[in-house]
Amino acid sequence: MSKSKSGSSASQVTSFSKRAARSLSRRLRDYGVVEPEGFDLSDVPSSDVALYFSDGPVKLYQLAQWLPVFEQRKDRKTIVVVRQVETYNVLVGLTSLQVLLVPTFEDLMALYDRADFHSVVYVNNGWTNFQSLSFQQAVHIHVNHGESDKICMVSNQAKAYDRVFVAGEAAVRRHAAALVWFDPQHLVRVGRPQLDLEVKSPLATFNGPTITYAPTWEGEDDANNYTSLDLYGERIIAAALAQPGARVIYKPHPRVFETENAAVRKAHNAIVTAIKGAAAADPSRGHAVLRKENILGVIRGTDVMISDVSSVTLDHLYLRPEAPIVLCDRRSDRDQLLADAPVAAGAHVVDSSSIHALGADLAAIIANDPRADKRRELRDYYFDSLEPGQSTTRFWECLSAAIYDHDSALGDLSRVRLAPTTDSGDSA
Repeated sequence: MSKSKSGSSASQVTSFSKRAARSLSRRLRDYGVVEPEGFDLSDVPSSDVALYFSDGPVKLYQLAQWLPVFEQRKDRKTIVVVRQVETYNVLVGLTSLQVLLVPTFEDLMALYDRADFHSVVYVNNGWTNFQSLSFQQAVHIHVNHGESDKICMVSNQAKAYDRVFVAGEAAVRRHAAALVWFDPQHLVRVGRPQLDLEVKSPLATFNGPTITYAPTWEGEDDANNYTSLDLYGERIIAAALAQPGARVIYKPHPRVFETENAAVRKAHNAIVTAIKGAAAADPSRGHAVLRKENILGVIRGTDVMISDVSSVTLDHLYLRPEAPIVLCDRRSDRDQLLADAPVAAGAHVVDSSSIHALGADLAAIIANDPRADKRRELRDYYFDSLEPGQSTTRFWECLSAAIYDHDSALGDLSRVRLAPTTDSGDSA
């Protein structure tokens, strides 16, 4: 009898708990708590790749540059997993990939426990990546969102991922210099697949040199501040506009447009005013301020790139090694710049000692560039001597191999369904 009462009591408690949970869930919804979207736990989708992104729309540029790479690979299904509803609302209209909104840790674990994800790919080091890393049945791969010499490109968090995909030898050495007790065998050189994408230049045909100024933003702290905007931006634009017959394009980092840094905002606004004024005075030159255009397309139409220590500089190095680079150094420490950013050896450097002569220097660079051979050498150093198209092939070969090796190591042969591939697959 006592057993029956106990069973009845347990059933009543369970029933009460379920009712209380449902009531709490309704109350939470009434107060605006976000629930999962894009899937139902009773019918969870599966895929070879979960492309994980936990940040809000302000950082969405980090993920956006990877979306076409995964969209093109039709035989390797990818599902995007996001944690913020604002990001979800933007992404569902931005990509053909399925997007899942998983706001809480409990939601994420419920999804992962039911899904048959074979890999989880990360494009940044968001703090909730560690929530996702607790899932043991998939291989966790960090790919970052670009290739640059910024200090933020190397994090101690790299030790947490099963594999870290990097562009080439420069990134390998960057990790070795910055991290202690890090196993370099976790690094996999894959080039930069985004640079294989066909991106049309948004710039009209122009009979003259195109000078692009593409500064980065001020970063989240002083160590990560590489922008030239507040120190040199207005003088850079003035020197560029003074070049006879040149077209000047201003394409700052997306976060410059919403900056809260007063000095950066002041310089940015002054540059926009100067560009618009020059465009109105001489419409034939085609001077422009670009905001949403793809920087990879802009690079293809650029003859002289003026930028900072950032991915823009290295993307230009890969796509246009024959076209001069002007690299800005806000710290005016040439030896340290060369140590931290080897690309400086193939660039004209702007700092406090050289900014005053930029107008004459630009004219000289346009007339006769002495560093083209060095840039080709540096291109191989940063991108592992890969030619256009080869990064994409290597990326998918390495991703497939990582999935296969991880599934095999689990000892569950039923999961080993993705054998390594030696081709780029069907991208149609």
